[in-house]
Amino acid sequence: MAVGPSMRMTCGLKRRYKTKTGSQRGIPAVSHDDFHVEPIKGLPEPLPKGENMLWQGRPDWLALSRDALLAHWVLGYFAFLALWRFASLIDIVPLGQSMFATIPMLIMGLVAAGILAFFSAIMARLTVYTVTDARVVMRIGVLLTLTLNLPYRQIANAMLELRENGTGTIAFETMNKTKLSYLVLWPHMRPWHMARTQPALRCIPNAQHVADLIADAAEARLSVPQVSRVIGVEPSSAVAAE
Repeated sequence: MAVGPSMRMTCGLKRRYKTKTGSQRGIPAVSHDDFHVEPIKGLPEPLPKGENMLWQGRPDWLALSRDALLAHWVLGYFAFLALWRFASLIDIVPLGQSMFATIPMLIMGLVAAGILAFFSAIMARLTVYTVTDARVVMRIGVLLTLTLNLPYRQIANAMLELRENGTGTIAFETMNKTKLSYLVLWPHMRPWHMARTQPALRCIPNAQHVADLIADAAEARLSVPQVSRVIGVEPSSAVAAE
């Protein structure tokens, strides 16, 4: 299907997962330690035995400056101010002076957009997204580094927002009642969903491939029954699958 240069496609992953577990333990959510050295890039501790890393990456800084920091809107705003100033002076002063009067507006626009682009590059550099066959891990933050763990059994749904150039955002709707701060997660969350904050892998390259990896891994993980021991029953029926 052909799409225009500014058209977005929003679609679900392969399946909409809704699962029930024996205990709603919540997301083993956020960890923080300024002095902790990561044994593996992007992970606060080595992967447990049997867990495998499928993908690791970070946001595309240019897409992040556009989608999260709205740098193109800032440029457009200052360009509009420059055009308005030019139109208001063209009938009063000579053409050269009218054009010269727009230069400060254009310079301010370029400086503002440059600051936003620089900040987005820093955020992208300090962010690490990791996908394993058991969970999604997000190491985020500039001044305060946080690590967010999202096990597949605590993800109710995942949504992919894909752009024509292949970059996209994968947002996660969590199952438990743990409230995640919109401001703390920014910009690594689904925009404008403040009542129920949805953490997201923002502006990642080759987003469709990553979405397929997550969908396949989640389907495989949820197809494995979880075994728990029931207390107070006969030994023959003491083990039950959730």
